[in-house]
Amino acid sequence: MTSPSMNAQSGTPYGEFLAEQEEIQRLKWLASEREGHDIGFEFALNDWAQNHRAEWRSMRNRQLRQQA
Repeated sequence: MTSPSMNAQSGTPYGEFLAEQEEIQRLKWLASEREGHDIGFEFALNDWAQNHRAEWRSMRNRQLRQQA
């Protein structure tokens, strides 16, 4: 199953921005649930960029190449 971000816009700068934003929002929701309060978008963005973006980008690039 593909996520909403893996659509016709995949591979475009805007499509990639939307895909990253979706991942950040997912992290924000999960971390907020774990912490018991809203951690905020800025905290989630920084956490995602520092700890998850590189691995996600690598996986995303592999998925996009397989679709091509």
